[in-house]
Amino acid sequence: MTSLTSKAIIINQHGGPEELKLVDVTVGDPGPGEIRIRHKAIGLNYIDIYQRAGVYKLPMPLQLGMEASGVVEAVGEGVTHLSVGDRAAYTSQPPGAYCEVRVMPARCVCRLPDAISFETGAAMMLKGLTAQYLLRRTQPQGGLQPGDYVLFHAAAGGVGLIACQWAKAMGLQLIGTAGSDEKCALAKSLGAAHVINYAKEDFVARVKDITGGKGVKVVYDSVGKDTFLKSLDCLRPFGLLANFGNASGKVEPLDIGLLGAKGSLYVSRPTVFTHIATRESTQEMADDLFAMVTSGQVDIRIDQRFALSDVAEAHRSLEARKTTGSTILTL
Repeated sequence: MTSLTSKAIIINQHGGPEELKLVDVTVGDPGPGEIRIRHKAIGLNYIDIYQRAGVYKLPMPLQLGMEASGVVEAVGEGVTHLSVGDRAAYTSQPPGAYCEVRVMPARCVCRLPDAISFETGAAMMLKGLTAQYLLRRTQPQGGLQPGDYVLFHAAAGGVGLIACQWAKAMGLQLIGTAGSDEKCALAKSLGAAHVINYAKEDFVARVKDITGGKGVKVVYDSVGKDTFLKSLDCLRPFGLLANFGNASGKVEPLDIGLLGAKGSLYVSRPTVFTHIATRESTQEMADDLFAMVTSGQVDIRIDQRFALSDVAEAHRSLEARKTTGSTILTL
């Protein structure tokens, strides 16, 4: 029976970044369907803030973190797709990635191609698989074809910058919104066909102008409360609004009659974890993501690095919208 000590970040109650505590935890051997992985890098995501703050309430004490990369140290009974010594990366439930070593379910852990670094692997799994399921699987009626217009809020964020590049590779006309001219320029440089600084412009009017009054086929919205209703006004008839996050707060209850009045619209609230619920779907999505990255069509930008012990500072930066691209925690 192995017993290891690992540094880990836990919270004992919901609250601000000051609740994040660096502690020692004991890590044992993996059980059936599990692996033990020693992390090389850890990804930071907005879902971590939701869980810390209590937007998503989870049992306490809670070890945070939804994605990371590292080396497989031990494999439990029944695990056949991974071996000791494999380079690996994942995004996975339950939380727990903010640590040096952990035991976790093997289902969502994928072998990391040699051509992709550990840092890139940690920065891309949740955000990259999110971009994958949005653009490939969360499509409007009739699907998406080259030349179609889509609107992507927070286009300079971790998911957004991947989506800008992926959409360009698909031939889509992605209209990206961001809160500063610098962030707009970054999204434009990575494939957004058009950009809108929503701090200065009415994004609904600009979208209508860009699309000749027709609107977009789909809006991908991780901002939530501040953009949701206006996003509906950006859609063409039978368009789809995919709300996949709540950075500005939870969306207010929706009067479903609005969807009819605004053009027989569709609304979806997808999550990456529904899409990666099986080993097969996880691997299929990851293979698509790995191919986009190794081919050079998608570059994973890591614009911020923080030591694991400085995770509170990382949370503050992300909440204050001071970050662009991906952020990782280093060990």
